[in-house]
Amino acid sequence: MEPTFSSTREVRRFSWGLALSWLLLVIMIFVTLFPLWVVLKTAITPAKDLFAESTRLFPSTPTLINFERVLGFLSLEQNQAAGGSGAVINFAHALRNSLLFTACVVIFQTFFSALAAYAFARLKFPGRDLIFFLFLSATMIPGVVLFIPNFILMRDLGWLNTFQGMVAPYVLMAPFAVFFLRQFFLSMPKELEEAAYLDGASPFYIFWRLVLPISKTPIATLSILTAIATWNEFFWPYIVARGDEWQVITVALKAFQSQSPQGGADWTGIMAATSLAIIPVIILLLVLGRQVVESLQFSGVK
Repeated sequence: MEPTFSSTREVRRFSWGLALSWLLLVIMIFVTLFPLWVVLKTAITPAKDLFAESTRLFPSTPTLINFERVLGFLSLEQNQAAGGSGAVINFAHALRNSLLFTACVVIFQTFFSALAAYAFARLKFPGRDLIFFLFLSATMIPGVVLFIPNFILMRDLGWLNTFQGMVAPYVLMAPFAVFFLRQFFLSMPKELEEAAYLDGASPFYIFWRLVLPISKTPIATLSILTAIATWNEFFWPYIVARGDEWQVITVALKAFQSQSPQGGADWTGIMAATSLAIIPVIILLLVLGRQVVESLQFSGVK
């Protein structure tokens, strides 16, 4: 007698709703990634073939010469022979400035925002809720409104075309960051902090040795979001630090575009430089993207 085996695997029925959901997801992924592919495709297309192959999905003769042009690996004659204008970007210098600018803003803004959020969440002082409401109302003020008074302040301090002038408006706490971390601190159990108070710990000691270590996920999420926003910042560094010494990568791309003597944009060179500029952001999201999703899901549940 042959043994019979009962299958425990359930066969899922075809669902039009599930199929439609996957179709919409694929369309959203395509819409999101297609502009990045256009950037990369333009970067690896020879300048002389750019407009002839503008409707093609893949370049017929891909090349890396545009990356060599913008990085300054070619002579002026070779640059112009490859279809460039002769303009180059001091990419290593601009990349260093962008990394330094982003790191300073992320470290200081996250730290001060965490301090303010913990104070609003745990410390008791007169007018705490009113101050928090007024502070949170600053999110309704468009950022562009603050450019003129900040510019005047940096000018009066003599900080134009300096690194401190570029960083100063961003180093203190941000309203969204304070609100985001305050919600997390409110969800933390008070028993651990009360036990530390009974042992004679100060509020700052509790914040530094107890609260911060168990808040790594939301702090990492806030750091990533702040890093992406700071890395892509253009207008403030453009008006405050346009000189070559502290020029960030976004301003360097603008300068590269304006260096064309013919007045037309060197699209293949610009896209090659843009491709290099977005690599750090892609690496950051690939390495730490899961923490962002988990933290946002946690915050949404709370």
